[in-house]
Amino acid sequence: MLTCEVTDDASVTKLVDEVKTKAGRIDLLVNNAGAGLLGGAEEFSITAAKTLFDINVFGVLRVTNAVLPIMRRQGSGRIINMSSLLGLIPAPYSALYSSTKHAIEGYSESLDHELRAFGIRVVLIEPAHTRTAFGENQAKPDRPLDAYNQARTDMIEHMRKSIEAGDAPEVVAETVVKAATDASPKRRYAAGKMARKVSLLRRLVPEVPFDKSLRKQMGLPV
Repeated sequence: MLTCEVTDDASVTKLVDEVKTKAGRIDLLVNNAGAGLLGGAEEFSITAAKTLFDINVFGVLRVTNAVLPIMRRQGSGRIINMSSLLGLIPAPYSALYSSTKHAIEGYSESLDHELRAFGIRVVLIEPAHTRTAFGENQAKPDRPLDAYNQARTDMIEHMRKSIEAGDAPEVVAETVVKAATDASPKRRYAAGKMARKVSLLRRLVPEVPFDKSLRKQMGLPV
């Protein structure tokens, strides 16, 4: 077990060098580090947004860039990036977090096309709510506005209940293992029944009824 600060270039380089020295190769990278924000989009400063993107997006880029030269020399490797259903379906009061996951979705899909010639594949994991402490650890607005107080409070409660009723962490772990070991990996793996259901509905249900359903589930006026 080694530690790494994904927002620090030197820390990432040190970790990758140490793993390469001890193991001789790197076959799998799982970019799982992440942070969240919950609140109205305008309640967060640009500084808060940059901090989130530095972890959720640029952290992925740092570690991936450090590992890719090794995988290219090997002629093989797999990179698994932890996305979210919010990378497919943005949710209210999660605008910045959803933005980071949309960025990871686009980055991963483009990168997969670029790396296949080197025997490397890039895949995405899209979990729904999972029973972890993620909700409790989300950053609060650094410039809260009274206009959003009630809605933000309601959304925090909605997320708490959703996480309590969500998938066990093992569901996501098993999905990661499958994505890592499939001989012909899919580009995206929905983790859990809810994630698979919502992903399917998003593709099949027209925009207007889907929008109304989402707002109803979130307790927002339709």
